[in-house]
Amino acid sequence: MSAAYCLIAPGHPWHGPYHDTEYGFPVQDEAVLFERLAMEINQAGLSWLTVLQKRAAFRAAFAGFAVDTVAAFDADDVTRLLGDAGIVRNRLKIEAVIHNARRIQELRTSHGSFHSWIGAHHPRPSEAWTRLFRQNFRFTGGLIVGEFLMSLGYLPGAHEPQCPAYTRIAALSPAWARQ
Repeated sequence: MSAAYCLIAPGHPWHGPYHDTEYGFPVQDEAVLFERLAMEINQAGLSWLTVLQKRAAFRAAFAGFAVDTVAAFDADDVTRLLGDAGIVRNRLKIEAVIHNARRIQELRTSHGSFHSWIGAHHPRPSEAWTRLFRQNFRFTGGLIVGEFLMSLGYLPGAHEPQCPAYTRIAALSPAWARQ
């Protein structure tokens, strides 16, 4: 998102709460990290507003983004998800979310958690992040990876310095501020 997000989001029924309490704030919770990655994947080619409006349906369809539950999804679940009008019904995106849940399970073994895996690779240039994500996850191009990391406080730029959210985030010592 651009700096203009700090101008248009506050007060908006969908963008406002996300902007004011989530976007750019550091996160460690696995389900939240997984949800944010899935949201960014599903946003590709659509507006962020569309994804925010479908968020509750995504949570229901993907079992609250419980990694182990989604990792166990099978072909019947893919069929079910393709028929769910509440979410983005794109086979590649659905299969990517399921694959990525399985990959997060593997990262628990190698790094202890998805959060620890991200932290172990921070900081790095945008191109290197994109290569790393493409090696490990599906449907993770440069824009998706950049927004994902920015939304979690790993990359700067989620908010303008004069935005009240910026001050709250800076007080939490996000990864971008510790570089």
